[in-house]
Amino acid sequence: MSVEGVIPYCGVAPVPSDIVGSWNFDPLLIAALTSACLVGGWLTGPRRRAWLAAMAVLAVVFISPLCALASALFAARSFHHLMLAAIAAPLFAYALPPLRAPAAVVALAASTAVLWLWHWPALYTAAFESHLLYWALQLALLGSFVWFWRAVISPRVSPLTALMAIGAGAGQMGLLGAILTLAPKPLYDVHGLASLAWGLDPLSDQQLAGLLMWVPAFFVYGAFAVLAARRVDRAAFE
Repeated sequence: MSVEGVIPYCGVAPVPSDIVGSWNFDPLLIAALTSACLVGGWLTGPRRRAWLAAMAVLAVVFISPLCALASALFAARSFHHLMLAAIAAPLFAYALPPLRAPAAVVALAASTAVLWLWHWPALYTAAFESHLLYWALQLALLGSFVWFWRAVISPRVSPLTALMAIGAGAGQMGLLGAILTLAPKPLYDVHGLASLAWGLDPLSDQQLAGLLMWVPAFFVYGAFAVLAARRVDRAAFE
């Protein structure tokens, strides 16, 4: 356990020999995910497939051993956040109906604020120690990024606005990743020395987390930027 007397939502930090059996079978979580899957059953075609794919991502994040690993490694927590913000959120955004009045700039500001708040060391520690705050921040992260992706993919948003919002989103996530990667000391003491069992000292764990947020996210945002740029090109000839 990284903090004496505290068991985070995903459980005690596992060692490598325990990770295969470290699944999270919280009945409330499983009931919530099952109910959400049934809601997606009302959708049809590609939207239904996108919804179910997003639910599969949530299962990996919260039920699989990745959840427990995030108690041991800050890098695993970073990957956890990346899967929510850059994989599950765009899938949900595609599955849901288009926004009537998308506000891409406001959605960008909200998702950026939530992501950076999650990584404020004091709030990160509080979420590690409080199950209620942990879930509040998880839902805020997922919800704000669903809002962001729904806004930028909406046909009601101009292609140029979408492209600029995607670029800004990539920039803020890359900046946060760079700060984590280049910081001279560990910023998240709540994990303690749990990373040592995985062959990483706390600073190396943080640097890996920053790289995960910096590099893979660039490709996700880059793919959406290409789509937005194509819309810009088409709009120029209309």
